Amino acid sequence: MLELKYTSKKNITAADQSTLDILKKGFFGNIEKKNLKLNIYESLYLMDVRNASCRNKNKNITFSEMFLLFNKSKKFLAKYLTYKDWRDRGLVAKESVISLNEPNKNPIKQYPSSKLTLPNIKLTGIFFPSDLTTILEDDEQGKFIYQNFWIGQYGSYKAAERGKLNKLDIYETVFLIEHNILEIKEFTKKQIIKIATSRRKDFPKLFEVYKDWMEKGYVIKTGFKFGTHFRVYFPGATPMKNDNKNWIHSKHVIHVFPKESRLLISEWARAIRVAHSVRKTFILAVPGNAFAKKVEIDFILYHRRGGEAESPDVFPPKYAMLSLSEEEYIGGKEFAGAILKAKEKKLELIVAIADRETAVTYYKVRQIKLKGSEADYYEIDWMQP
Repeated sequence: MLELKYTSKKNITAADQSTLDILKKGFFGNIEKKNLKLNIYESLYLMDVRNASCRNKNKNITFSEMFLLFNKSKKFLAKYLTYKDWRDRGLVAKESVISLNEPNKNPIKQYPSSKLTLPNIKLTGIFFPSDLTTILEDDEQGKFIYQNFWIGQYGSYKAAERGKLNKLDIYETVFLIEHNILEIKEFTKKQIIKIATSRRKDFPKLFEVYKDWMEKGYVIKTGFKFGTHFRVYFPGATPMKNDNKNWIHSKHVIHVFPKESRLLISEWARAIRVAHSVRKTFILAVPGNAFAKKVEIDFILYHRRGGEAESPDVFPPKYAMLSLSEEEYIGGKEFAGAILKAKEKKLELIVAIADRETAVTYYKVRQIKLKGSEADYYEIDWMQP
């Protein structure tokens, strides 16, 4: 039977040589002065799953008593549940790791970029404040900018031949005004932005992301159907059906997460799930220059190689884990801080979410680079360890 010894919150050790040998072979704890020192999550796991006993002097400590000693720590249960789930999969997790000197094995993914060259034309439109929509007055010019630049929606959605008006959403409206192509009757750009911002405070940040991708040749449309802010078509996409008379489907969606905002984890995860269910890559955009809040990574993770679990005495860690619960809120600053901390350790970030049934869902975060952009963008994929 495994036997642990508790002397203080900072000192939980293997109580005998047999326990030390077994735990060392299983990559639990760290050797310090010939003792195997365990952290609280390892200790609870051994008591919970491996039926280990724990003594303080001559008294046995139960799992509940041990849990209560540490329960005031932030995210304590979420951290334990995510640690337990990773270990239950036969994988190793550590609370900390020495600095890694080898180069990052997970390079930033480069996205293509091209310069958008808009036509030298002048459009006029009528703006509808309650709908945040503009209708262009000139039918032919409206059709031209739709067919050649996929700006607005000419006719009907997926049926451009049904109607002769081009409708611009609020982002397209402001974008064309900024590029001196569109003039709105009875409204200035400043007034339109003020109206949009009164309807949703994050409009300036959303427009910042929209403009960033549009000016690099991408086509950006609403992501409403997929629970995100935008859907994305790569440079060269057009609204015209392909040779097989099929509609062109987007393969990426963007959700904007300003550093000053906060989001319920369950809503954040739901958007990623929806994107995954329709086979779209979920991109998280973190715009702005606001500082990233200092966040500590919860665990360092070892994964698999060739289907076999990686051994810490042979391989370096692969991921850094941020542990969260379903009912928790996360801020843009905290998320950015976690990503920076993982990058410092030269590891990819995994966000592990424990739900109300204590099941854990994993999301892998990978930084992408949009050439010429100063914003931070990340692909987030559902992951099965």
